[in-house]
Amino acid sequence: MAFDYKKEYKEFYMPPKKPGIVTVPVCNYIAVRGKGNPNDDSGEYKATIGLLYGIAFTIKMSYKGDHKIDGYYEYVVPPLEGLWWQDKNRLGIDYSSKETFNFISMIRLPEFVTKEEFDWAVQEATKKKKQDFSKVEFFTYDEGLCVQCMHLGSYDDEPATIDAMHQFASEQGYVLDEGGERLHHEIYLSDPRKVDASKLKTVIRHPIRKE
Repeated sequence: MAFDYKKEYKEFYMPPKKPGIVTVPVCNYIAVRGKGNPNDDSGEYKATIGLLYGIAFTIKMSYKGDHKIDGYYEYVVPPLEGLWWQDKNRLGIDYSSKETFNFISMIRLPEFVTKEEFDWAVQEATKKKKQDFSKVEFFTYDEGLCVQCMHLGSYDDEPATIDAMHQFASEQGYVLDEGGERLHHEIYLSDPRKVDASKLKTVIRHPIRKE
């Protein structure tokens, strides 16, 4: 049976609807940086999705080709994730001005994939798909201590869930620690093209520290 990160690491991918505290280990990702409104069909964000999955599936299918990755195991490609911030306010997100969003779109890499294997996948995808993958990077993220929650519903309704997370963290003796490399983090468990907005499942995660 294929390894599924959502099932094997439920504490990170399938948290309850009530906020909780979690310590996230260092993970490597396929990543693309950009800026702009994620709802803009012609914007940077939508364009990053194809780039990420192009590399993700090149790595996943590598065991069928001439290039064999050491330590390969059969796995389900992990869900799409994103780090978000705004230059004017790195603490929190202003949902009313989405055109000012900065983002790092990401898909988690299996632990056996090295930087060298990643570089091979970029070259292989570029050659076979005849597409420019130069924006894609090997990204290591040390997230650490966070408060997180499963958000159900539209992305525009996230502020209420975020407020509940912040209140819970404060009650437990923590303060927000966003800024620098520690950012608003979302994990998308639903495809908005196939699921009604009211039924979307999104993991929301914010970095914290002891007060």
